[in-house]
Amino acid sequence: MVKRLLVAPLNWGLGHASRCIPIIRSLQAAGVEPVLASDGVALNLLRAEFPDLESVALPTYGIRYDTENMTWNVAKRLPRTLWAIRAEHEVVGRMVRQMGLQGILSDNRYGCFHPRCPSVLITHQLNPRIPGRLSAWLGHHVLRRALARFDAVWVPDTPGEANLSGELSHHTDIHPNVRYIGPLSRMRRYPREQEYDVAIVLSGPEPQRTRLEEKLLEQALALPAYTIIVQGKTHTQQHYYAAEQVEVVSYLTSEKLNDLLLAAGAVVCRAGYSSIMDLAALGKRALLIPTPGQTEQEYLAEMLGERGYFAWQTQAALNLEKGLSALEGTTGVPVTGLEGEEGYAAVVREWLSIL
Repeated sequence: MVKRLLVAPLNWGLGHASRCIPIIRSLQAAGVEPVLASDGVALNLLRAEFPDLESVALPTYGIRYDTENMTWNVAKRLPRTLWAIRAEHEVVGRMVRQMGLQGILSDNRYGCFHPRCPSVLITHQLNPRIPGRLSAWLGHHVLRRALARFDAVWVPDTPGEANLSGELSHHTDIHPNVRYIGPLSRMRRYPREQEYDVAIVLSGPEPQRTRLEEKLLEQALALPAYTIIVQGKTHTQQHYYAAEQVEVVSYLTSEKLNDLLLAAGAVVCRAGYSSIMDLAALGKRALLIPTPGQTEQEYLAEMLGERGYFAWQTQAALNLEKGLSALEGTTGVPVTGLEGEEGYAAVVREWLSIL
């Protein structure tokens, strides 16, 4: 019988869904039938990438970043998030019984597990950056309990010093079965002539995504650089020119986005971990702009900026012209050392063999 496995990424922008794409492809290559589950823009992206696969809508966490205070943003949405986790756990329980699922791969959806079905959580945040000593202690205590419900934790990074996530996923014993599976990216590198001076790729929770788009569009219109803006809006299909040198498209499938990024002289994007893995896979230099109040992105931008891989700016002090000029002093992520001891495809095959 063909094995049926659930793949359920969190809807927090497009990053969690996009990094599950290579996992889904690995499952298909192994003869497995993936069932997809998420909500919002993440589910829209998966349905666009895999129109022939069965998909299910899960309750939404309703994540928003209204302010630059992460603690307040999380606390304000906490009742909704806890309700969604409980609700998605009930949905997954019905899916296991009705669909005969034999395994679950959850990317940061903490309700997507089942006691009678091998469950794996994919995350790079084993040691999240939480401001305040008491809040940090409480957050890590809650995280440890949440991870304990899963049989294994897969970290999309390498275990050694040549890593991309730094302290976010290293130097911790938060779960007894942690596997470093190497970076996950849907992108591949190939020769491509430059077609655009700048590619701006937007993502992340509202209303910060829209606020960043408005700032970047205004500044791009004032520059002579030929720029394309990918809005990250998977619920609509738009393609227009805001000016002769500024092209705007609502979203692109993986193949088209891959080609676009290779065709761009410079990339501007959020400092999300999935975006960083894509940039590393393509060897691109980029200007990173962390989501205000998202401490993970602020940490990654500063850490990788200190290594000389990328340039970065805050959204409040955004200056596109200066940021693009700063790219001359960056190198991008070196490829050597990022392959890891075991690639994700090998880990997937090993896991399938014991189901």
